[in-house]
Amino acid sequence: MKTQLPQRWNLEVLFSGGSESESFRAFLSMLEGDIAALQAQVSVDRVRMDDKDAFVSMLAQVQSIAVRLKEAGAFVSCLTAQDVKDEQATLLGGRVKTVAASFAAALAKWEEHLLAIDEPVWNKLLAAPEVKPVAFNLNERRRRAKEKLPPEQEVLANDLAVDGYHAWQDLYNTVVGRMTIEVEVDGETKRLSVGQAANLMHHPDRSVRARVFAKWQEAWAQEAELCAQALNHLGGFRLALYRHRGWDSVLREPLDIGRMQEKTLDAMWQAIDNRKDRLVAYLERKAKLLGVDKLSWYDVSAPVGRQHKKMSYEEGAAFILEQFGRFSPKLAAFAQNAFENGWIEAEDRPGKRPGGFCTSFPARGESRVFMTYAGSLQNVSTLAHELGHAYHQHVMNDLPPLTQNYAMNVAETASTFAEMIVADAAVKNAASAEERVALLEDKVQQTVSFFMNIQARFLFEKRFYEKRKYGLVSVEELNRLMLEAQRKAYRDALAEYEPLFWASKLHFYITTYPFYNFPYTFGYLFSLSVYARALQEGPAFADKYDALLRDTGRMTVEELAMRHLGEDITDIRFWQKAVDLAVADIDEFLSLTK
Repeated sequence: MKTQLPQRWNLEVLFSGGSESESFRAFLSMLEGDIAALQAQVSVDRVRMDDKDAFVSMLAQVQSIAVRLKEAGAFVSCLTAQDVKDEQATLLGGRVKTVAASFAAALAKWEEHLLAIDEPVWNKLLAAPEVKPVAFNLNERRRRAKEKLPPEQEVLANDLAVDGYHAWQDLYNTVVGRMTIEVEVDGETKRLSVGQAANLMHHPDRSVRARVFAKWQEAWAQEAELCAQALNHLGGFRLALYRHRGWDSVLREPLDIGRMQEKTLDAMWQAIDNRKDRLVAYLERKAKLLGVDKLSWYDVSAPVGRQHKKMSYEEGAAFILEQFGRFSPKLAAFAQNAFENGWIEAEDRPGKRPGGFCTSFPARGESRVFMTYAGSLQNVSTLAHELGHAYHQHVMNDLPPLTQNYAMNVAETASTFAEMIVADAAVKNAASAEERVALLEDKVQQTVSFFMNIQARFLFEKRFYEKRKYGLVSVEELNRLMLEAQRKAYRDALAEYEPLFWASKLHFYITTYPFYNFPYTFGYLFSLSVYARALQEGPAFADKYDALLRDTGRMTVEELAMRHLGEDITDIRFWQKAVDLAVADIDEFLSLTK
């Protein structure tokens, strides 16, 4: 591996010129033209959709446009993330949303024609060799079309969403982009971006964490009214649309997107609640180790012990590659290529948006990973996590585009699996007992996040939507709902919480994925089960793992688990086994820190 790795991603090989790119604008223009041509075709009253050749031809057009639209959205997301003040990128984002709305309108009309096909003809079309690989996805699309409004009303809703629904997410991004948080660290006052300030929540010095948290709360309180406006109107749009569709549950859309049953979700949460006492015991032990009666919100992710050495970006990369290689040479080779060829934006600088993500350019067969790397163990874990996402797309690149649309819950499986490989190996290879405790505690922090923090988000959103049915929800009420959710999820184990978490957490404002919280916990526990199977079977499991990932976009999660693991995930016993695997780390931590 190169001794000096690029910490800024290379977008020039995709479209040169950044937000001023002429090649990207030409790409968009061609895309707009192809969508217009598709719209003209599907607008004809008598489209010969029962003719196999015509059906296959239009299916190819739809998939080609879908891939290129994903490329456009990915490029814009990269531009806006690397520089939140890039106005041209924001304008391009608006144009891409308009293009996406046009495509959605064409798809709604296409789906109307699909619904008109007689069942015997439909089954015959799906059996054709050119169509059979995407039969699951076409059946899914046809079913969903039956459950929505008439096509012309869905088209209207999509068109209005561009400057309504999706615009509220844009407003939120603008608010975050302009925010700075002034903090004193090591005697020096710094103006930090939200992402940089978030990294300091992991600082080993409690006084630094406390100062950052106070300033963090102060900064978000100043923007709370705008954030509340955005959240209220996002929620209001969803509720109105669901009401017109005749949907009586806010969980219907996220569960359908996740291709999972509600009883699967309920079984997962119940299994977690059954072991909450062990998580509380861990939080109580951590409080003693940090010398406090009870942990505060800003202590939960704090490191324990003295094993807090910084890892340079190159050291972090080498560590990830070594651990990936122990599981699968293919995974390691993929990650090395990403490190060396500018697929990763990791530089710690102002102006970047907070958090991390992975986005893919399937037509080119590449991905891009975004984060802010400051040298902590959490940063290394985040990097491994996002590379897991990228690998997931990598093994699917040769599949039909429709089958690449895997749900977010299984998307989090590959990322969490990759993160687990690194974390588990780090604990096992610890050079001392103190280092083992520190690394083990880092793993347990992830468990607390997935079992408690994510559950708090889920509980908050459920209660928010219950309140939103009756009108706008005030900042004070949002704070109260968040505190209630956090206290329940953490079993009152903390001395101080973050009432403004509803404002600071980006996931509440993502319009494409309602309830973007439980997929993380699902992915974590599902990947624990997959990881246990990998340890059981050894290197031979690597190919089976790839096969599982390749199926994630063409079956329900219940079918996926049964086919690749032989497990019924609607049964609480599956989840209890996975939860107990995580709790084993807690028990070891408690034993080592007596």
